[in-house]
Amino acid sequence: MDLRQLECFVRVAELGSFTKAAAVLDVSQPVLSRQVRRLELELKKHLLYRNGRGVTLTESGKRLLAHGRGILHQVGLARQELEDQQASPVGKVIVGLPPSVCRRLTVPLVASFRRRFPKASLGIVEGLTVAMQEALLHGRLDVAMLYDPPPAPQLEYERVWSEALCLISAAGARAPATVRMAELARYPLIIPSRPQAVRTHVEAECARHGMTLDIALEIDAIPSVLDLVARGTGHAILSRTAIHTWGMSSVVRARRIVGPGIVSRLVIATSAQRPLTGLARSTIALIRSEIAGGVFAVPRGRRGAGEPQFQ
Repeated sequence: MDLRQLECFVRVAELGSFTKAAAVLDVSQPVLSRQVRRLELELKKHLLYRNGRGVTLTESGKRLLAHGRGILHQVGLARQELEDQQASPVGKVIVGLPPSVCRRLTVPLVASFRRRFPKASLGIVEGLTVAMQEALLHGRLDVAMLYDPPPAPQLEYERVWSEALCLISAAGARAPATVRMAELARYPLIIPSRPQAVRTHVEAECARHGMTLDIALEIDAIPSVLDLVARGTGHAILSRTAIHTWGMSSVVRARRIVGPGIVSRLVIATSAQRPLTGLARSTIALIRSEIAGGVFAVPRGRRGAGEPQFQ
């Protein structure tokens, strides 16, 4: 498979148009069309449906696009690794972040990155743990931060943050500062659908202690979950950091789960099958530095009495 043919196909697929892709690649439209057609003939598959409004992907095209992006990204990384200069790294690194982490970390990370590596480029992709694991495996991400990921022999994890999970309820009701795990089954929960990482982690921990949770609603967007909790529709199981990330500390309250507790772990994940570029290693060091500097810290006075902050 010719890399030029693959690049032509990926650009046409992403832009949905031969005309737009030809302009981006700085080639004539007939040349671009021939490159894509040769790829189709080599693979013996139709990759694109052509129509008057542009192009759409066939099922084979969708599969090749997912692989093609990863292949082109890895080729770029290989070139970057050969050109890296120790004093001032160049190239691009792509980092995947969960929504709550993205909201807190993006601005300080971008500021630090641009200050330290003015010749390099940083891409940030927001996603959930399962999707980002797949992107790492296919080479579409260089680094990802994941909550409570399942074991994967092709990936390497470095734990960088841990925090106790809490039962989140509407503000106002008087209740103890903690709730025992055995009591969780009494509360109708609003929780993300499987295979979201926190949902999987919480259910696994409860199952180990012979408990089945009462799932009232499955809502994948954490801000919407907190809005519903604030209205008294149900309860949630989240970290205290999540409440403050989404600015909900005045309308919901958190009770730490105890006896035993449930701890959520945030890791930096990388591929065990591909070497990291110097720029990627330096970016990971920046992420560690931002975390150590307190980017996830809950303001003083906003934790429950005697509640520890894990790390």
